[in-house]
Amino acid sequence: MTATRTRTEEPSTKSLWRNGDFLKFWLGETLSLLGTQVTNLALPLTAITAFNATDEQVGVLRFLQLVPYLGLALVFGVWVDRARRRRIMLGANLVRMILLALVPVLYWTDALGLGSLLVIACAVGVASVLFDVSWMSYVPTLVRDPKHYVEAGAKMGMTSSAADVAGPGIAGVLVGALTAPVALIVDAFSYLVSLISLLLIRTPEPRPEAPAARRHMPTELRDGLRLVLKNPVLRSLALIGFCCNFSMITVWTMFLLYGTRELHLDSATLGGIFATASVGGLIGAAISRKVIRRFRLGLVYLVAQSALLIGPTLIVLAAGPRPVMVGMFVISFFTTYLGLGVAGVVIVSLRQASTRQSMMGRMTAVFRTLLFGGGALGGLFAGLLSGRIGARGALTVAAIGSAAVLIALVLSPVCRLRALPSAPEEPVTAAADGHAVD
Repeated sequence: MTATRTRTEEPSTKSLWRNGDFLKFWLGETLSLLGTQVTNLALPLTAITAFNATDEQVGVLRFLQLVPYLGLALVFGVWVDRARRRRIMLGANLVRMILLALVPVLYWTDALGLGSLLVIACAVGVASVLFDVSWMSYVPTLVRDPKHYVEAGAKMGMTSSAADVAGPGIAGVLVGALTAPVALIVDAFSYLVSLISLLLIRTPEPRPEAPAARRHMPTELRDGLRLVLKNPVLRSLALIGFCCNFSMITVWTMFLLYGTRELHLDSATLGGIFATASVGGLIGAAISRKVIRRFRLGLVYLVAQSALLIGPTLIVLAAGPRPVMVGMFVISFFTTYLGLGVAGVVIVSLRQASTRQSMMGRMTAVFRTLLFGGGALGGLFAGLLSGRIGARGALTVAAIGSAAVLIALVLSPVCRLRALPSAPEEPVTAAADGHAVD
């Protein structure tokens, strides 16, 4: 390693609180995720309140928001590994900002219909795929030192949890005051702030090295899949993550239908339930680094994921006067989010530590395909099952299925890990012929 390279990487040994570019990215992502929480509540409520959408139609809406991950994440992952990620993120956020700002404009001009809302939801999902595949691969460019991956993961986890806490409450208030379509202006503005924060970053992003031989999309897709499926830790994280996301989106969608149609809870109350419960996620992300330092990494993962999977059971058990039921709902989601807050830091740190930089985009794409694919199928399943047997009966089925995943969790090799694995080295490039030796 040259002296110039050493001087370039020296700042990465400092705390991330002194890494100005990471803090800019973190701020922009925080506000962006906050706006996304508004959208997650405002879009289905727009369908329910403005168009009297059926349970099945709400399920289709949630499916269309997430289904682009199933078809596009792997392809986008290959592209991301060939290009500079910051430029891709700028374009994706610009598209999301314009599309979401379009919803209230169409609403004010009486041009918004359920069909156009579904199309916009799907298009926003496509842009979200591109951004999500890029940002996790971009963070190591700002952090550089693998020793700070857990710290970066904890900070990003706190970002997500803080958005979970504030977002639903703000969304409920905004939807109640402005109507659901108009509330999406907040999300559009959040993407504008994220755009500005990305533009202010000054850390140079290296240009991806030109391949020694011509690249083939199917080959690179296969390489990404092989990386995840042949690594026991990554494979287990991906498959269990699929189940967890399926469970969470299923329960969330079913509860939204149950709360609005059967319990007649208003948007402010629903937002308050999610906001109060999401404090658990904020606490989980905040304590994750200390917990990981004190206990075995695998044990932390096991306990956190167990809390996530058991949480939905409390919704089914909720009974009695309305205040008691609402309290049980809060405890249920609090437990789920607490487990998610801790587990998310462990999962992201393990993924980054187990993957070399040149494969980061494709690894992320495989995970996004499985995780959000699980969410997409969960949203569709929730709408179809709720329409057939009612939201409360569907919640019972979902809670049983979620608890059953504990069997696979206990058998996971991740639960036996004591600490993060050593970071893999990049393949050595032979000077003689320029071909990479993998």
